[in-house]
Amino acid sequence: MAAKKVLVTGATGRTGSLVLCKLRQQVNEFEAVGFARSKSKAQELFGTNEGFFFGDIQDPLSLEAAITGCQALVILTSAKPKMKAPPKLGERPEFEFELGGMPEEVDYYGQKNQIDAAVEAGVEHIVLVGSMGGVSENHPLNRLGNGNILIWKRKSEQYLIDSGIDYTIIRAGGLLDQPGGVRELIVGKDDTFLTNSANGIPASIPRADVAELVIQALREPKARNKAFDVISKPDDDPSAIVTTDFAALFAQTTPGL
Repeated sequence: MAAKKVLVTGATGRTGSLVLCKLRQQVNEFEAVGFARSKSKAQELFGTNEGFFFGDIQDPLSLEAAITGCQALVILTSAKPKMKAPPKLGERPEFEFELGGMPEEVDYYGQKNQIDAAVEAGVEHIVLVGSMGGVSENHPLNRLGNGNILIWKRKSEQYLIDSGIDYTIIRAGGLLDQPGGVRELIVGKDDTFLTNSANGIPASIPRADVAELVIQALREPKARNKAFDVISKPDDDPSAIVTTDFAALFAQTTPGL
């Protein structure tokens, strides 16, 4: 059987680069192509620009060239707020987005462009990595740079669901730069992990575990047409059972936002 060709956008990001590396380790199963803006960053991270397309997700033409012939798309692009200046003592920091990098532009129209390109190219499955917190418009992240980032992410998720392509929407908790594969993963819905219903478990998860979830979602039929929140138990939790059965994990998830 031929390897499944997968385009990973945001491939030079901290999570996107992990996903691309993991896919490229499974050469008999996947042919992984990266999409990014910066040639120099790709060269720095991967030692080569081979297997990359470079462009802007706000440019449909560059997406069209990258996604041609792909069976799956992994969306890992996101607007990134940056601090305006170090805050003065006793003041809260203020944030802003780069010109052209507002969440409406990146997390909605940029993702919409990717989804439209996938529909046009006949892509069979899209895995979208998002964030928890989209249920409440008053979430603090929406106030960063007046960007309403989680609102726009939520709109793009609905656009994906309505596109007709098989989807998997992974809404990760706070991302940790810690080893993967050593924790129990827990799935939920509707931001319940951000309330007391998480039983005191921190609403966080290692990036490496999110990357592994993406790989498994590309494999497992039970991940198709599902959207879910995901966190992990702490690695020192004595009650934790390390997640290895991803089919069983995806079976706990449900369709729709």
